[in-house]
Amino acid sequence: MAALQFLLMIPALGNFLFTFGTGVELIRFISFRAVFLQLPAGAASPPSHGTGVNPGDTSNPQWKMALRDPKILHSLTVDVGLIVLFVLQHSLMASDRVKHWTCNCFGVLQRTVYVFCTDLSLQLLMRYWQPVQDGPMLWNTNTEPWITWVPLICFVLHFISWLIIFSIILIFDYAELMGVKQVYYYCLGMGDPLAVKSSRALRLYSHLRHPLYVEFLLILWAVPCLSLDRLLLASLFTIYLTCAHSLDEQDYLYLRAQLDKKFQIFSREEAAYGRLLAQNGPSDYKDN
Repeated sequence: MAALQFLLMIPALGNFLFTFGTGVELIRFISFRAVFLQLPAGAASPPSHGTGVNPGDTSNPQWKMALRDPKILHSLTVDVGLIVLFVLQHSLMASDRVKHWTCNCFGVLQRTVYVFCTDLSLQLLMRYWQPVQDGPMLWNTNTEPWITWVPLICFVLHFISWLIIFSIILIFDYAELMGVKQVYYYCLGMGDPLAVKSSRALRLYSHLRHPLYVEFLLILWAVPCLSLDRLLLASLFTIYLTCAHSLDEQDYLYLRAQLDKKFQIFSREEAAYGRLLAQNGPSDYKDN
């Protein structure tokens, strides 16, 4: 029986690796192509514009022609469908009714199935995304001096944002978010890890659909070139992130209290380390 229980760890750990791979692909899709290569996501080369024309001016005939081009409209329609598919999967599977159904079907693997479906929808979005290579851009910094400084600033913003994202994921318990901890607790007979969390923490989790709100907005919009497909991606995901954001004052107070508590613990540990270091030296502190 115990061996059968631990067999449940195989799909959980496999999904963990699949999620890691999807995360790497996501960085390449929304950061590497857009910033590091100074191109719109999925484009092979920046489109050329006529001289003396502001590409961000929607009264420009080039924009009117682009929005009437069947090829561009087809690409944008496919992209909208892929985003809607991800949003529906990510939201419907997080609803109480669907979550209850998946719990009855998959048991302790419910979170694993949810994360797997999210990864799968992201893979479909990235693999079948239709770049608009011939359309105009809302902005394009391919002239001096912007061609050097703007991509560098965007790179720094993306790098810092991804570091913050990974740090927040670790703080929020990465193993639990991926569904591995639930299976591990089940195999050891420890129950649901969410059962040991306070009601205020559970309330925060129910409201904080996307704890990485500001960081994702920076990643979506801080690009040196904003093409039509990138504008569509950034706009729709911004709307989705904004609609899913429902924190209130009680959540803020809880977060503030938790941060103050962690800061006090860190300060006490630093003070204790300083006292022991001053009295006994670093070797005695390590022995303790």
